[in-house]
Amino acid sequence: MKILGLAVAVFALVAIGLGIGQGDAILELLGGFSLVAALCCWRSAPVSLFLKIFIALFSVEIIAFGLCDFANRFGYWPKMLAEAPIPSTLPLTVAVFAVLVFAVSHLPVVRRLTRIADRYFHAVAPTVAGYGPILFKTTERALATGMVVFLVLINQAQVAISVRLNFFNRDFFNAIQEKNGPEFWHLLLFVFTPWAFIYVASAVIEFVVTSYLVIRWRRWLTQFYISHWLSGHAHYRMSLASDGADNPDQRISEDVARFIDGGAEGGTYGFGVYNYSIMLISTLSSLVSFAILLWGLSANFTLPGTDFAFPGMLFWVALLYAGTGTAITHLIGRPLARILFTRQKVEADFRFSLARLREYSEQVALLKGEKAEAASLKEKFGALIGNYLELVDQRKKLTAFTSLYGQLSPIIPYVFAAPFYFSGKIALGVMTQTASAFGHVEGALTFFINYYTSLAGFGAVLNRLTGFDAAIEAARTPAGFKVAHADSLGLRGATIALPDGRVLLRDVDLAVRRGRNLLVTGPSGAGKSTLFRALSGLWPYGAGEVDLPSDKVMLLPQKPYLPIGPLRDAAAYPAEPEKYGDAAIKAALIDARLPQLAEKLDESDNWGLRLSGGEQQRLAIARALLAKPEWLLLDEATASLDEETEAAIYQILAERLPMTTLVSIGHRSTLAAWHEARTTLQGDGALAVS
Repeated sequence: MKILGLAVAVFALVAIGLGIGQGDAILELLGGFSLVAALCCWRSAPVSLFLKIFIALFSVEIIAFGLCDFANRFGYWPKMLAEAPIPSTLPLTVAVFAVLVFAVSHLPVVRRLTRIADRYFHAVAPTVAGYGPILFKTTERALATGMVVFLVLINQAQVAISVRLNFFNRDFFNAIQEKNGPEFWHLLLFVFTPWAFIYVASAVIEFVVTSYLVIRWRRWLTQFYISHWLSGHAHYRMSLASDGADNPDQRISEDVARFIDGGAEGGTYGFGVYNYSIMLISTLSSLVSFAILLWGLSANFTLPGTDFAFPGMLFWVALLYAGTGTAITHLIGRPLARILFTRQKVEADFRFSLARLREYSEQVALLKGEKAEAASLKEKFGALIGNYLELVDQRKKLTAFTSLYGQLSPIIPYVFAAPFYFSGKIALGVMTQTASAFGHVEGALTFFINYYTSLAGFGAVLNRLTGFDAAIEAARTPAGFKVAHADSLGLRGATIALPDGRVLLRDVDLAVRRGRNLLVTGPSGAGKSTLFRALSGLWPYGAGEVDLPSDKVMLLPQKPYLPIGPLRDAAAYPAEPEKYGDAAIKAALIDARLPQLAEKLDESDNWGLRLSGGEQQRLAIARALLAKPEWLLLDEATASLDEETEAAIYQILAERLPMTTLVSIGHRSTLAAWHEARTTLQGDGALAVS
């Protein structure tokens, strides 16, 4: 970027020199803004990588468009392009863009936004891309950058086509007014038709490239959030925190898509960071191009009822009109961001409650809890309805104003241009061209009004993803326990607390010696399960040191997790079934006293609903037999079994896993026979080792 900055600075000095020599204010202004753009380019190292793409592109365009302008000024422009010269203000326009992008990159809200967006543009992993049979190897970062640059260039070309069609519109209506048939057909067939087809082709190409960029970006960012949410047990620790990010499933599945492009295939819910970036570039390009045109068209317009010519009068009318409308829109719609943030939460809460009811449908049916569930769902849906009505009330006010504003907008330029048309000072074509230019300028200036609701929704999405990021980082780096890798498993000087700060266990010194099975007992609520989670390095609340062996440690909870799918996947989880093979899985199922399942490895089902509690616990035992951990923590993992089956399971564990140290939580006295040591939690924050 520094080399590019130097190149822009050299160009700026040349422009200033030529401007001073020829007394050309435009060239002097171009040189001044180009110098500022060169400084921005030079100092862009800390700028977001996503925004740096735009700064680099506009810096290159300053030089390219500037040299084209020089060629036109000094008679070197190709004769075949004599009717399509580069506008003298175009290099100045892109210089202003480069400076604006650098300036907005320092805004706090933009920093939050680009912190999320930049992750994709830092991806250096190799990838294969292409269209149809044409494939090539590149990096994700290079591909994303190339697509963004291509799309910006297409949007700039579309603005240029719009300007050209604006002049066509003037000449076309002038031909109608003058009843000039040959000119009418020439303009229609040889000006409008080719440019219209080029515009349509560019729109199709833009749609295809945009779609590929959006889906690749979403795929990468979704995988990023999934991996960070799951790594370091962040997902578990977040579920414990009362102030953790709600509904992480929604934030990954929906908010990521909405952040990029609004979600639901192109913005049913609004627009995303990509859309706003491209739309702002297109809007600014349109604003500058048509503002210059509007200024020239209304340069000699006089104030109504006077002979005073007000330079660029319609431009100032558009600016004042749009500024007033924007201020009123923000005043009316300010609460929308809060309402839309809450809307996403209540929608996700209601959906999650329905999914949870489906998961625990058997328990609800056995307890005859349908009435209670219906009341709970009604309450959650009531919150959704209340939020919706609040949104309707707010949008009602906003719609009333924006609709009135939109109805008045097309009339205003005709009101000011009509006296000049009726007095014969301008032709019909000039009047329609003036109205069209005013519409483009006013439309660009009212970007905030037109997209206010969508921007409020995008702000809510940004807040949710930012909060999700913060929650993940807090969960991945919890304060409290210090985990040290050791040959034994244990706690030293540990205090174990609950999320609300209440202390469960104090001054815990517990060492589990390799090969010496340990039984943990104590009254319900004393903290046995929490002690296990602290031993395994999962529990974030407390202080002290955790000795965690580098060998494999496996914890079996009382209610195991069983993924939906083939039985072999549930038995091998979290490993892939191929790691063990069908023969080993069948043997493990038979050893775990589940011979009836040994021939059902290909069956897919929701095993958490299909199997009884005892069968689920034995399936978890089969997992342990397959995984062969060095340390196996059983948190009442056989509580649903009868004593005879439980004894058989411990016998199998002793035979099949002779090198595994068992640490068990249990209440039955029969478990003592399978453990050499015992620790009792006394319920008062202390524990006794025997």
